[in-house]
Amino acid sequence: MIRINLLPHREARRRERKKNFQILLVASAFFGALVVLGVGSYFGTQISNQESRNAYIKAENARLDLQIKEIAALKQEIDALKARQQAVEDLQSDRNQPVYLLVELVKQVPEGIYLRTLKQTGQRVVLNGTAHSNERVSELLRNIGNSSSWLERPELVEIRATSVGSKDARKAFEFTINVGIRRARDKEAAPPSPVPVAINVVAPGAPTSGTPQPAAKPAAPKS
Repeated sequence: MIRINLLPHREARRRERKKNFQILLVASAFFGALVVLGVGSYFGTQISNQESRNAYIKAENARLDLQIKEIAALKQEIDALKARQQAVEDLQSDRNQPVYLLVELVKQVPEGIYLRTLKQTGQRVVLNGTAHSNERVSELLRNIGNSSSWLERPELVEIRATSVGSKDARKAFEFTINVGIRRARDKEAAPPSPVPVAINVVAPGAPTSGTPQPAAKPAAPKS
C-alpha cells in the first residue's frame, strides 16, 4: 500500500487562499475608499452649489429689501405731495365758502327767521337766531337737510321760548343750529336723505338741561 503525504500541498493551498483573501481585502478597502471619496466629492459639490444659491438668494433679498424701502419712501413722498396738493386745493376752494354759505342761507332760510350770528369752525357752522315759531325752525332744518347743495347734517343744539320787545311783548323762539358745509369736491356726492326734525321748546327761565318737552308737530309749508 502506497501512502502519499498531502500536508505540503494543503499548506500551499492555505497560503494561497490567505494571500487571495488579503488581496481581496485590500481591493475592497481601496474600492470602498474610492466610493467614499466619490460620494463625499458629490455631496461636497452639491453643498457648495447650494451654498452659492443661498448666497445669491440672500444678496437678491437684500437688494429687494433696499428697493422696497426706496419704494416705501417714494410712496410716502407721493402721499405727502398729494396731501399738500389737496390742502392747497382745499384752501383755494375754502376761500369761496363764505360766499356759498351766505347765498345758501338766503335760499334756505324761510320767512319768520332772523339770523343774528354765524360762526364757522372747520367745516361746521353754528347759526344763532330768532324765529316767530318753532315750526319755522323745523322748516329751516328740513330745507338744509333735504334741498341744500352746500349745507348738510343740520343739528338743533338748543331752542327756547323768549319775549321780544318791552311793550306788548311777543313770544319768539331763540335757537342754535349746528350745520356742516361741503367743500367743492364733495358737492358732487349724492344728496342727503331727509332728516327727521324734532324740536324741544324750553320755556323762558327753564334750564336747558331739564327733561325735554314733546316734539312739536311741523307746520305745513306756506303757499
